[in-house]
Amino acid sequence: MYPVASLAQLQVLLVPVGGIERPRFEQYASEIRSVQHLKLEDIPADHTDERARFMPNASSMAKGHIHLAYPSHPPPHAHYPLSLLRPSHFPLAVLGIAAGSQTVPLNSILAQFHAALLDIFPAGAMYPLARSCFVFEESEESTNLNAGEELGLVVIPGMMGNKKVYLNTKLCDLASQVLGEFGVLVQHLESPLGNEYLNSSVLPTLPPYSEMPAPLDGNHPTLPSHNSQPEVSRPSTFTLAAAPTMKRNSSAGATQRQSTLGPSQPAAKKRSSGIGVASSPARLFKVYGDFYMLSGRTTDAELWYSEALATFRTTFDPIWQAAATESLASISVLDAWIAGQSATSGKEPWADVCEKLNQAISLYHKTPADGDQDYGLLSLLYCHCVLRQAALLFSVWSSKGWGPLAFTAMLHSGPPFKPPALENATDVDRERLSSISTISRSTISHVVSQVHGPWLLHLGPRERISVLELTASIYGSIGYHRKEAYVLREVLGCLLDLLVCGREEDGLQKAGPPPGGLGISGLNGPPPPRDKTQIGIRLTESVEGNESLLQILKHICKVLGINLDSVGLFDGNEVVTGVETDMSAMIARYELDVLEPPPEVHGWPELQVGVIREAVAVAEALPDFPAVAQFSLSALKTMTVILSAGDQYHFYATAARALLTSQRRGITKLVAFWSGRPMVSVGLLPLPPMRLPIERPMSALHATSSILPILTGATDPFLYNPRRAAAQGNSLVIQGERLEFEVILQNPFVFDLEIQSLSLSTSGVTFESQPIRVIIPGNSYHHVVLAGSAKETGDLIVRGCIVQTPGGQPREFVLPVATEAEDERLSRRRGAMSSEVGRFKYSGLDGFPWNRASKRGSVQAPAPPTKFQFLQCKVIPEQPLIRIRRTSLTHGAVMLYDGEVSSITMVLENISKLSVDFVRLAFDDSTIAPAQQALTEGDLNVFDTYETEYELIHRPMLSWDSDSSRLIEPSDKSAISVQCLGKVGCTSATIHISYGLVNRHLENEASIPTHFHVRQLSFPVMVTVYQMLECLNMNILSLSDSMGADKTQLDPSQNCLFSIEIRNLYGQPFEVTFDRMEDDSADHTTSAVVPPGATTRVVIPLRKFRLPSDKIAQPIPTLSERQFVVAKSKLSKDEETRQRELFWYREELFKRVQSRWKEVGGMRHGNLSLRQQRLSLPMLDALRTQRCPVRLQMVEIKSGNLAEKISPDIYTAPTHQFIQLQAQVTNTTDETLALSMDLAITPAEHVLYQGVLNDQPLGRVKAGSVLSINMPLCFVARGRFAITGRVRLVESNGELVGNHHIACLASPSKT
Repeated sequence: MYPVASLAQLQVLLVPVGGIERPRFEQYASEIRSVQHLKLEDIPADHTDERARFMPNASSMAKGHIHLAYPSHPPPHAHYPLSLLRPSHFPLAVLGIAAGSQTVPLNSILAQFHAALLDIFPAGAMYPLARSCFVFEESEESTNLNAGEELGLVVIPGMMGNKKVYLNTKLCDLASQVLGEFGVLVQHLESPLGNEYLNSSVLPTLPPYSEMPAPLDGNHPTLPSHNSQPEVSRPSTFTLAAAPTMKRNSSAGATQRQSTLGPSQPAAKKRSSGIGVASSPARLFKVYGDFYMLSGRTTDAELWYSEALATFRTTFDPIWQAAATESLASISVLDAWIAGQSATSGKEPWADVCEKLNQAISLYHKTPADGDQDYGLLSLLYCHCVLRQAALLFSVWSSKGWGPLAFTAMLHSGPPFKPPALENATDVDRERLSSISTISRSTISHVVSQVHGPWLLHLGPRERISVLELTASIYGSIGYHRKEAYVLREVLGCLLDLLVCGREEDGLQKAGPPPGGLGISGLNGPPPPRDKTQIGIRLTESVEGNESLLQILKHICKVLGINLDSVGLFDGNEVVTGVETDMSAMIARYELDVLEPPPEVHGWPELQVGVIREAVAVAEALPDFPAVAQFSLSALKTMTVILSAGDQYHFYATAARALLTSQRRGITKLVAFWSGRPMVSVGLLPLPPMRLPIERPMSALHATSSILPILTGATDPFLYNPRRAAAQGNSLVIQGERLEFEVILQNPFVFDLEIQSLSLSTSGVTFESQPIRVIIPGNSYHHVVLAGSAKETGDLIVRGCIVQTPGGQPREFVLPVATEAEDERLSRRRGAMSSEVGRFKYSGLDGFPWNRASKRGSVQAPAPPTKFQFLQCKVIPEQPLIRIRRTSLTHGAVMLYDGEVSSITMVLENISKLSVDFVRLAFDDSTIAPAQQALTEGDLNVFDTYETEYELIHRPMLSWDSDSSRLIEPSDKSAISVQCLGKVGCTSATIHISYGLVNRHLENEASIPTHFHVRQLSFPVMVTVYQMLECLNMNILSLSDSMGADKTQLDPSQNCLFSIEIRNLYGQPFEVTFDRMEDDSADHTTSAVVPPGATTRVVIPLRKFRLPSDKIAQPIPTLSERQFVVAKSKLSKDEETRQRELFWYREELFKRVQSRWKEVGGMRHGNLSLRQQRLSLPMLDALRTQRCPVRLQMVEIKSGNLAEKISPDIYTAPTHQFIQLQAQVTNTTDETLALSMDLAITPAEHVLYQGVLNDQPLGRVKAGSVLSINMPLCFVARGRFAITGRVRLVESNGELVGNHHIACLASPSKT
């Protein structure tokens, strides 16, 4: 902070002398700087002539102090016009610091000290007034202190314990020299010639004493009085109306003052002075005040300042008047510091000081300037006065009012003083300071804002930087950070100009003439004509100071809402893989990437874009290429929403160019990954079907029922089994074979994003892959395939991808498998974060996005530990590989007749280094999927369901002999034969070949494995099936209904006729043959030739049969292990019984009757299917035998022999004679039945019979027994009589269980 009382501080310039090291110099300088104040009573007085004028007197020694300041650099030469106006601005004393040793003589140190002074101060300069050199001995040996005094050096032994006391003494001696030189200087100014020099211009300078011309009369100018008070007797040029009012006790005392002005006492002894003859003495009075204030005699200084101001009222000299007013304000601060007074309840004690400083500011502002140089110095005085007033208010404000702490801040010199109240202060704390001190922050801001204006352009670069730096410091301390950033931008511009220009000058100085022979040119003067032998060179650029400028730049941008550190910089020499091994850190980083909201803009977008461009330009001008890339990429990362397409292209191109330059220049810094989360998804691409491994249980090796489980896995009786779906496991991959993973990347920017290295991040088994370079188009998603191979067996875990941009650090992005629990957890977190969007608890700079997390008072409950599930692949051992070498098909197509069987030969070749000891075939065709769909829907009745399943299982289109497989050695071939059945409606088929090496696992592993692995080959076949024959109108007839009595000798009760129509739909004849099977052999055959387009009916006799009751009681089976489905239609018990009877008798019928066809005149043949035919109830009655068959026959009464027969059921009998009608009933069931019988004779009116015809009880007939009943009959008329016998169950509502009818031809007897 700018010291308020700097006008009263005597500056002592510390200069390193000789080869002292910088740490040593800083150590000794800090010991010297610890002496801030010198008591006047410790100053040795010099009473020689004029040197005694500013020496301490008895009254001032009580409380007076000389305040010291230790600048590190002298003011520039352009400031020397201020040497008389502002002596406190210059080092009045120079103190050299040297390191002494036994090997370095003191004469050499003294010579080096004088040489250093000649380099620092110009020849003939008025200052410094005193000089000395301190030699600090580094050894612990005893030192002769008088040795240095002979040469004017101060030797400080290293063995001295308390050096501060000794340093204080030597500094008092140095101050005494300065006070003595004040008197010598004033002696020259009091002469008429000196006064003329003093009033010659606005900013006068005094030439060296040796160059000042002598007076014309040859006499030296007389000296004024040594008294510290203004003279009472004045020349006639001006009069003093009244003595200066004494607000404080003067050094002479009140009585002395009264005696001086009283007429009764003779005037004090004085020398006559000739000053003021042609010029006003006001400036001289002001110089008196400056020297007295620097000497610690504030009372005398106040009197002379008051005298000067009274004189300035009659003349127009605003700059000197302002300087006197400003100095008078500083005296008030010094007196308050000496008295240690605090604020009272009345008027604020600092009000008078502020009022004087306001007057000084106004006078500086109105001062005219004679030239550019004077205007620059005037601007400097004005700025210092404004900063002094601002520092006064700030010191009082930050120190909680007028008090010792405020005085300490106002008199502090050296490093910036920061009051304790501002340590980690918030806006609330600053407002509390305003309430306590009654000074608002806006008041301080209003005062300091006066320093900013066009006059800053007239200041030198260093002065402008100093003024702006102090201004920014005040703004930042009071919490006006945006104004601080505004001023710091100007500071940065000034620093950058000096830095760049200085480096260019250093580069030109270092660039000497090129060495001969190399042809290097272009460094000095215009370049010569180009030659092929010339080479270019680049000078090493200094990076000193770059970091400080960049820190200022980042602070400015953060205040304006720009985070230039969002993309970090890292050392490229450190080996970084980018893979996070700590699971908790990996989860935290993943959640930060996934849940990170879109970049939120906080501030004025147009201003922010301009500031970012300035920041990039500053970094390029330094140059600091890693910072250029960092700033550009940070803008792209955090401000994409406000950047136009052109800005995005510009920043990306700038960053790419800077990173390339850094790499070319050997800079090892790398930038962090900045493009958000580029990876969207990663997945394993399906292997080619011929290379895909399939896991099968060992039980499949011993399955004999079907080959389908080998292909599709074990059968499951349920249509959906969740346990089986969850047990599918990880993807299977093969050791050493190429794997391909598809990665989807995204680019949210308008430019094409370059990824220098993209590779998979895996764990588990070793996985070898090569990183690839990818360019992602702008605003799009991009698919990339990463390939590699697993070198071991086990589990391969794919965590995600490792991404690296050009010149950037690799970064791992993990991607767990999406699960319901993980999605729900992220959804809750995302909802909690979205509820806080747009809600601010803090305003201003505390509301920046990067500050909210640290200021959030509420803390979310810790989430339960999360365990990620990554994409996993199970790596299995190497597997054999075969291919289909050739087949017997032409163009992969086969043409068949319906029911025809053909053979397909396939040759398999082993192209791997492993043997194949397991080969299984499975088949698929176009009829399977519709049939399975119909079965799944469940809309078919039981008959259609059974027929569909029968076609799928018992009549497959493709089949093979599984016993024909054998071992296939590497590079060996094997032939396999597949049978193909023609099925109408089939258009395509596929042969699936599963193969593997099974015995390897059984031999090498200690425990028997539960699974083995196979591969699968698929061979498609185009199928064309022609339907040439069609079966129609199947029927079963009883013999009595189909032929006469003279046409057959078959027993109608035991035989029936099977008939069916065959239609030829093809263009050539076919021979159809039907076989009646008996004991799995054909005992009767019927053949017929069906011409093209004709329909032929084929009839074959068939023995009746009856199925056992337990067989009929069985439900209609399902051939597949399908899940039970509730029937949609409900049938009665009788209907279900009849349905089962029709099904089982139909199945038995198709076993007893089989058909085949043969091409007439050709070799092609096949089977003719009857499965499309249905069995009706009349057919069932004609097909099956009766439960209790009845046999009626006519027996002669006398002989007991059968009557004469014409046919098996037609008898002859005489009329008017009795004949015996015999009925035999046989119980063919397995249980005892209660039966009754009904007889019917037509026409009944011409027949005489004994007994009853209806409901004749037969009693209980045991199983397998035969019951016979007789009834005498007598035909009384000639004709044909029909006799029918029916047997019914008594207990089942008269159910008919047997019947028989015969015919009898009655005619008169021949005898």
